[in-house]
Amino acid sequence: MQILYTILLYLLQPFVWLRLLWRSLKAPAYRKRWLERYGFCKNKVKPNGILVHAVSVGETIAAIPLIQALKQQYPHLPITVTTMTPTGSERVKSLLGDSVSHVYLPYDLPCAIHRFLKTVQPKLVIIMETELWPNIISQCHNKNIPLIIANARLSERSANRYRKLGSAISYLLSKISTIAAQNKQDGERFISLGLPPDHLTVTGSIKFDIELTEQQQQKIATLKQQWPLNRPIFIAASTHNGEDEIILTAFQRLLLKHPDLLLIIVPRHPERFKTVEKLINDCGLNYINRSHNNAPTQQTQVILGDTMGELIELYGIANIAFIGGSLVEHGGHNPLEPALHHIPIISGKHFFNFKVIGEQLISAQGMQVCQSSADALYATIDALLNNQHNRQQMGENAYQVLKQNQGALGRLLAIISRYLKNKD
Repeated sequence: MQILYTILLYLLQPFVWLRLLWRSLKAPAYRKRWLERYGFCKNKVKPNGILVHAVSVGETIAAIPLIQALKQQYPHLPITVTTMTPTGSERVKSLLGDSVSHVYLPYDLPCAIHRFLKTVQPKLVIIMETELWPNIISQCHNKNIPLIIANARLSERSANRYRKLGSAISYLLSKISTIAAQNKQDGERFISLGLPPDHLTVTGSIKFDIELTEQQQQKIATLKQQWPLNRPIFIAASTHNGEDEIILTAFQRLLLKHPDLLLIIVPRHPERFKTVEKLINDCGLNYINRSHNNAPTQQTQVILGDTMGELIELYGIANIAFIGGSLVEHGGHNPLEPALHHIPIISGKHFFNFKVIGEQLISAQGMQVCQSSADALYATIDALLNNQHNRQQMGENAYQVLKQNQGALGRLLAIISRYLKNKD
């Protein structure tokens, strides 16, 4: 099975190149650093350390507390962080700078993975969430490099797809040193696929272990000083295609009743910044671009968040947060960042990527779910704007869910220490 997978992956490479070129039409970064995608990263990494892979932005953000803790506990070990997307790459550089090495993780081709591992020579590989790449898993196993799948989650739908692979998936899972699952249900699904029970630890989700850095706190304070508007602020974060029209239509209706309301809209992907800007302009709304670094005035109705790496600070000045990717069937994004700021959270019904976290927030009355229409979104926001007590209580409820579920990072670090104990 793995041989067929590898042959197919080699045959698909011309189409992979075409896809990269196509994506580069909107995001030029996809045209760069192709050699890294085939394991050529000599002189870009420091060997004999820890390798942490976070496929894109969400996984990178979740990995930041872990990486910071690893830097503190193992200051003598270099850390290499890999991603697959330019947005993930940009987030690593903006949040971690030169304190880590960063390259793209190569495609799962045996020659590329061999070249990459020979250069990096990691003492430990940590892959965030559920990236099950057969060749990198096999080569780590063959080279006696411990491999941890951290913060692992596995939906029933994904488990059913893997189950079709039969014994091949159980054989692959047996090569993973430890899977640190987010919850008991995820762990049981891995075991049902053939993971040896002694290779599983349920740690909880490290997404709960986020905290504001001093730098982030200072930036929020600075924004509040620069934007002394004394106006309610609604932030629509990580929006996807098909959501912005709903948000802007609901916002225009809200302005009739709440004329001082300010909207911050932050598209998930930078290649959509111009598209969303045109939508705002077509609505006739008075807007500014965050990238221009101008302070909003009382006449500003919309701020387009066309920058990278400052969403968590923008949450800090908002009164209500909507989490994108949930009005459309994308699966939603991390709702815990606004919870950190004690603000109420709104989500569409499609939050299956964060099902357990979402259900906890809903149960605690820290998050409300609305249908995928401008009318539903309008009604939800209007009700919160009209009731300051409920708004504050929802925000506090969300924050308590965050605090009560912390501790996964400590449990994950305990697992890591077992593998690094004899490799310092």
